[in-house]
Amino acid sequence: MKKLMISMVAAGALVFAASAAAALVPGVYDPGATGCVTSTYSHGVLHLAKNCPTTTNAAAGADITGVAGQTFQSASFTLANASQCQGGSPRFDIAVGTTIYFLGCNNVTPTTNADGTVTYTFTADTIAAAGNQVPVPTGAISSADILIDVQGTADVSQITFNGKLQKPVPARVDALSKCKNGAWKTYTDPKFKNQGQCVSHFAHQLNHAKQELNAHRKHHTH
Repeated sequence: MKKLMISMVAAGALVFAASAAAALVPGVYDPGATGCVTSTYSHGVLHLAKNCPTTTNAAAGADITGVAGQTFQSASFTLANASQCQGGSPRFDIAVGTTIYFLGCNNVTPTTNADGTVTYTFTADTIAAAGNQVPVPTGAISSADILIDVQGTADVSQITFNGKLQKPVPARVDALSKCKNGAWKTYTDPKFKNQGQCVSHFAHQLNHAKQELNAHRKHHTH
């Protein structure tokens, strides 16, 4: 897990820090260290859980990286079933400068698929067809994420943004972004002899973090 969510003041919005690579980066926002939120990815599904009251200041989700500077065209995600849409959660949070646009599952009319899964597609047309409950994002995007902050769980798949299917970046590739272009020389604790040593260090950290998240999630589902 490369970055944690950061809190935004407006309406309690939560936005993840973006990175240069186009990929999902699962993470949690849990300033109170409650341990009640988890975000893991396996077999094409982003598993999000908030096992505490909705009022708890915590959320689970993932960065949608590599979109900075783009303008919003479309986004979509699929849930395991319609009951996982609780109010406006899950939702996309899209930051354009200091403005945060919220695109929640209750803001568009979903499509029920043959296997019982439900797809939520966000475009100017689908938002308008549902009554323009929320504004369509306009301007150059600063960052974007998908998250839940309502008590419950969501199994989210087929996450797309501006026509691109979003998948987690492999740990080693993500670690490389921390070390390339001479960045490995800037670290002092620990200090690295070369880029390869730096990549190995951060890849190990990322894999360990993912294992902890998986173990934590299993603990809370038993």
